[in-house]
Parts: sequence; structure tokens; C-alpha cells
Amino acid sequence: MTSNHRRQRVCILGSTGSIGTSTLDVVALHPDAFEVFALTGQRRVDDLFAQIVRWRPRYAALPDTAAANELGARVKAAGIATEVLAGAKALEELASHPDVDQVMAAIVGAAGLASTLAAVRAGKRVLLANKEALVMAGPLVTAAARASGAQILPVDSEHNAVFQCIGRGLRKIILTASGGPFRSASAESLGSVTPEQACAHPNWVMGRKISVDSATMMNKGLEVIEARWLFDVAPERIEVLIHPQSIVHSLVEYQDGSMIAQLSNPDMRVPIAYALAYPERIASGARPLDLAAVKGLAFERLDPQRFPCLEFAYAALRAGGTAPAVLNAANEVAVEAFLSRRIRFTAIAAVIEDTLDAVAPTPASSLAAILEADETARRKGLERIALREAA
Repeated sequence: MTSNHRRQRVCILGSTGSIGTSTLDVVALHPDAFEVFALTGQRRVDDLFAQIVRWRPRYAALPDTAAANELGARVKAAGIATEVLAGAKALEELASHPDVDQVMAAIVGAAGLASTLAAVRAGKRVLLANKEALVMAGPLVTAAARASGAQILPVDSEHNAVFQCIGRGLRKIILTASGGPFRSASAESLGSVTPEQACAHPNWVMGRKISVDSATMMNKGLEVIEARWLFDVAPERIEVLIHPQSIVHSLVEYQDGSMIAQLSNPDMRVPIAYALAYPERIASGARPLDLAAVKGLAFERLDPQRFPCLEFAYAALRAGGTAPAVLNAANEVAVEAFLSRRIRFTAIAAVIEDTLDAVAPTPASSLAAILEADETARRKGLERIALREAA
């Protein structure tokens, strides 16, 4: 970015996670272009304190009051002027702060919805890594963006790729999926999968919850719902293909039969840098793609029998209303139960299906309605998990 620009003030929601730390990596390459205004975390007090020491933001926040008090005492003892805030509302306040230019929305799961929506309502440039915001509240978020003038730029590698490729004459969006660690596994073997195996992604370094979503293909289902709202495309015009190399991040097919794709090494700093500097391009720190070293680019269709979660997502999207919020809530509690070894890997899909059957969708007319559906779905999902534990 040119030197005569004022530095963009960035608020990073979820700064201690993989997306947050990658964002700071990109910011570090461009100190004249970006200023770290606020950092927020969830539970990693040590990691957030280290970031405060390095970046000296004006604000930091933690939703847990005790953790925030501990962090505040450490910051004060270190003689750092950063103001530490506490509570979920603090995240919303920072996301909508009048001095903030850009908000990296990188809080995982439903927990990131309120702060993301606050940033959108405040008219910020929102770098959207929290796909659940659009999954749960797509109509609400997009309507808020139209009203406020907020710019929502996708950070998910697939949606960022589509954003770079999309134009007039669109016929279809093709989202690519690596296939995760069980792309070639038999259906019979999936019942004995461990959390460690599910989190061992072959191409990407991600958090545990997202890694499990990738292994079940629910991550791709959530991305289909996200793409529907980001690009205003009907579900039947969004396709998913397995692409084991994770080099082609997504493709766009046009009416004339041509396709445009975005390629890069699997490194989240690429889409983050694109979103931070859009419409300009800046160095991301990622290793350039060596096409001569790429032995081949393969594509294959998904097996719905082994990976039913993708179809659950399409069904929830077609049902509309609060159905996607129910889907997301059921998935979150099921994944947590799997990671804590309370249910089998294959039970994740079963819990989601049972919960979708048990909770009828209602109009997603307000944040309160969406959060009520989320709470109901979590309760129903936990009931089904308990039944499986007792069996």
C-alpha cells in the first residue's frame, strides 16, 4: 500500500487462534500500512499477553472476567498502556469502535456471531473468517451490511478464491475440499477414528474443531451456506469437489463454458493479505507456488454415504429460517463430544441428523430468534449425546 495512506487500524477478534496469528504475521510485514488497534482472545491468557507485549494495542479483551482481570494485572505490572476489557459485550464494543477501520472476525463458532454482526452494523470492513456468522444469520448479516455500507470480505481460502475469480455471466461456483484425513478411508474404519487422527489434517494447520469439521466434511457444508450469502447464489449453483492437493482453492464456471480458478500453496496468509489490502495486493509471506513441482491436480466427487454432513448442510439451507443455526449448533456440541471421547466419530453425523429432525425451523427474523434456536438445538443435541453415552 502506498505510503501516503493513513495506517489502517485493525481489530482482531480471536487473535490467539491460527487465523489471528497469521493475520499478525501479515501485518508485521507491512508496519506502515496497518496498526493493531485491538486484540481479543478466549482462554489463552499467556498467548494474548505475549501479543500485547509485541504489538502494544490500545485495547485487549477477554470474555471471561477472571481471565481479563488476570491479564489486566499482568499488563499493568509490565508498564504497558493497553486497556484490558472484560465480557462478551466488550468484544462487540471493540468490533464497532469508531476508530477501527478493519475487523478480522476469527472467533470460531457461534461465539463469534454477535461481535461480527456488531462490526457489520457499524459499517466496518469485515474480514470474515468466522463462517458461522453467515451460516446462522446470513439474511440478517447481509441486510445489516446493505444498511450500514459495511464491506464483507471472505477470508476462508475457498471463498476468497471465489471472490478473486467471480464476474458477470456466472453459471456455477465450485468449492474445493482436500478430503481431509479420511478421504480414502472405508466407511467401516470411520467408527474407530480417534480425535488425534481426525485433527491430523494432511494440508492445513487448523484448530481442533475446524479440523474435525474438515474430516466430516461439515466444514464444506458450512462453506456452501456461507457462499450462498456471500455471493447471492442459489444452492443448486454451488458444487463441491474433492481436490487432495489443496492448490486450487475454488473455481468459478461461466456461461460460456470457461472456468477461472485461484491457485496458491495452502497458506492462510494468502487470503488474509488479499482481504487486508483489497483492492491492492501485498506480500503475504507465503511461499510462492512452483507449478513445475506440482505433479498433478486431481479432482473427484464426494461419497455421500461416507460423508453425509454435506447433504445435511444443503438440506438446512433449503429449509431456510433457523435450520442452518440448528445445524451449526448440533455440529458444535457433537464435535465437542467427539473431541472429549464421549461419542464416536460416526456419531457426529447421527447427532446432527437427529437434532435437525427434532427442532423445526422458525423464521430467522432477529438475532434473538437465531440465538433461541441455537440454544434449543444445543439442548436437543446434548440429549442425544447423553442417550448414546448411556447405550
